[in-house]
Amino acid sequence: MIKKILLSYFSLFISFITITAQTAPKQKQLPSVALGLGILSFNGDVGNGVNLSSFSRIRGGYNLVIEQRVGKYIGVSLNGLYGTLADSDNIKNSNRNFETKIIQGDLNLVIHFDNDLVFKRSSAFAPYLSAGVGYLMFDPYGDMVDKNGKKYNYWSDGTIRDLSETDTNSTSAKIIQRDYKYETQLKDSTVNYTRSTISIPLTLGFNLKLSDNIGINLAATYNLTMSDYLDNYKVGGNDNYLFAHVALKYSFGKPYDDSPQMYQSVDFSSLEKLDTDNDGVNDNDDRCPGTPKDVKVSNRGCPLDDDEDGVPDYRDKEPKTVTGALVDENGVTVTDKAIADKQAQWDSLATERSELFNENPSLAYLKSVDEKAAELRKANPNAAAYSKIPAALKPADKNNDGYISSEEIAMAIDSFFEGESAFTVERLNDLIDYFFEQ
Repeated sequence: MIKKILLSYFSLFISFITITAQTAPKQKQLPSVALGLGILSFNGDVGNGVNLSSFSRIRGGYNLVIEQRVGKYIGVSLNGLYGTLADSDNIKNSNRNFETKIIQGDLNLVIHFDNDLVFKRSSAFAPYLSAGVGYLMFDPYGDMVDKNGKKYNYWSDGTIRDLSETDTNSTSAKIIQRDYKYETQLKDSTVNYTRSTISIPLTLGFNLKLSDNIGINLAATYNLTMSDYLDNYKVGGNDNYLFAHVALKYSFGKPYDDSPQMYQSVDFSSLEKLDTDNDGVNDNDDRCPGTPKDVKVSNRGCPLDDDEDGVPDYRDKEPKTVTGALVDENGVTVTDKAIADKQAQWDSLATERSELFNENPSLAYLKSVDEKAAELRKANPNAAAYSKIPAALKPADKNNDGYISSEEIAMAIDSFFEGESAFTVERLNDLIDYFFEQ
């Protein structure tokens, strides 16, 4: 039974790590292991509210913690504890005592505060909180007889004797001393209770990092149990206990580094001086990257343009253009007559294409016209410009670029036949006519 429970906890721990690893940071975080010792203090029915030194209930214990941290904020830990709980009464009519060895295993969710939000991840001081669920096994024993097997009889004068105070031979009773050997298994006279229970551990702790992999863990865990029989006496609420401990912690793997791994080997100082096009201006300050070799540039890395006509000197076939003059892609002044001639050619071409479309109305033809018009505009950027689209035809300009393309005409026609368009047959004809005029 015990093996099955411990195996279940271990399986849950491994499953959690497997699932959360998919959402963990790119840098792999390996588990940490902490081995420690501490003191346990019982809080239950025996010794509760009695004027005894708190040291009477303190016993020692050992713990082992395996934790897998997932990301900056959370982790999951598998904890094991072995120790002793004990307490005694000094009540005249009671004088109860008990001691029990305990073994507990628990699975916990850990909240870390060295998460770069509260404390830096590199901080030497790293507080955390955790809560979980555990399985606790116990078996209370009492110190009922001395080393010679004599039963303890508590007298009203505070002494312990080998005979009862009401015994007929009480005058010959001898004083004996407790040997604090818990030799008698305690049982309830009416209930055969289960000597195991569920516990809920609540922990506040601090990690003190001594190096990248080694640290000291200081923590206090208050364990709420689901049994009132840890001391063999069922009187009030469930029994609980505190475990305060110190542990030596070792974290496997390299220290956590939240900077991207791909940049760790990059020499950023050399990048700041990088000049890809070798124009004498660093890339960070270069407004015109990719300048041809041996071309003179300004302090911003752009080719010089002495006449400021928008065409750099190394491509300018008219180096001293009059200020404000309209030039072509080679920096040559374009005359009013040249513009008029080009515009006339454009208008003539539009008329010719419109007539050809009437003879062969197809979307394929419109597309071919569209492609040739694009080439013409590219070769002669100043020869023609988009006209303003009439308001009635504006809905056809789907991408709002001020130009009606063959694709947009196709969409308008499709919408008409699907009954989803406000365009009429007449307006579609107007749209096609405008296509050749724009």
